[in-house]
Amino acid sequence: MPTHGSLTKAGKVRSQTPKIEPRPRKSPAPRVRNRGNFRKRILLQRRPGQNWR
Repeated sequence: MPTHGSLTKAGKVRSQTPKIEPRPRKSPAPRVRNRGNFRKRILLQRRPGQNWR
């Protein structure tokens, strides 16, 4: 069974791309997070999982 590409070239493009540092992220305060959860769960009546409608 023929392969799509040679294994010697695996990861070539990823090793050539420059490394960019991720921007610093901070999680919101618990009060803000709880308010968002309340809005989604109670006010918008969204169920857990992927069937959120």
